[in-house]
Amino acid sequence: MRSVERFGTFQLGDLPVRRLGYGAMHLSGAGIFGPPKDRDAALAVLREAVAAGVNHIDTSDYYGPHITNQLIREALHPYPHNLVIVTKIGARRGNDGSVLAASSPEELIQAVHDNLRNLAVDVLDVVNLRNMFDDAERAGAMIEAGLTVLADLQRQGLVRHIGLSNVTPAQIEAGRRICDIVCVQNRYNLAHRSDDELIDELADDRIAYVPFFPLGGFALQSSTLVNVARLLNATTAQVALAWLLRRAPNVLLIPGTSSLAHLRENLAAAELDLTDEAIQRLDDVTNLRTG
Repeated sequence: MRSVERFGTFQLGDLPVRRLGYGAMHLSGAGIFGPPKDRDAALAVLREAVAAGVNHIDTSDYYGPHITNQLIREALHPYPHNLVIVTKIGARRGNDGSVLAASSPEELIQAVHDNLRNLAVDVLDVVNLRNMFDDAERAGAMIEAGLTVLADLQRQGLVRHIGLSNVTPAQIEAGRRICDIVCVQNRYNLAHRSDDELIDELADDRIAYVPFFPLGGFALQSSTLVNVARLLNATTAQVALAWLLRRAPNVLLIPGTSSLAHLRENLAAAELDLTDEAIQRLDDVTNLRTG
């Protein structure tokens, strides 16, 4: 059994994916803008991830923009039959590399067609609508209008499943009244655990939870994490990922990298055996703040 198969699969709608996947965001240039410094290395990372058993790739056409999806197409098309590519819409890149909201119906429809074209597919497996607004009222209106657009594209056969990104529980609940939601992408890691209750609620409803910034925050500097990693002869990043895999059965990981060495390190996280004591110590990291 390959390491990525160890924790089984979870369904994105009717699409089974292995719980340790790959996030393609960092394949483009610095700041997720422009071409990669080493195009051949970027292609090699994608091919090795799939060869290692990864069948869930997270991307967006505004990464680059367009470049990351073009790399995925060049490296992997025609795609393996079990490969699930999840993309997101709701943002665009300014000429200076800034990330801007792109949430009008016209912009969302264009984004779907950009993803279709650059990935060279007839239907997108999963499209996440990303909330770009801090203001709850503005975000709620955007999500309602955006999901209405996506649901129409789904009826047209251009989108198979729909998810949400950077959203609150109330926004998810409202969104589910418009269409089925198969996954939620929010910030979550050892140090940032405000979604603990949400993860469990989504698990009860068989909805996937996909943490972004799974290695972010102060936690990787925590002495608790360092000590657990030392005992396991592992890196702190591997331990943090292994903890996430054990957090709940609906948690799907998409750690990203443009390095083959880092990719192999991330995938090896599935091989770690965390004891109950280690898990308890890691559970407490978020309350320590100073490590």
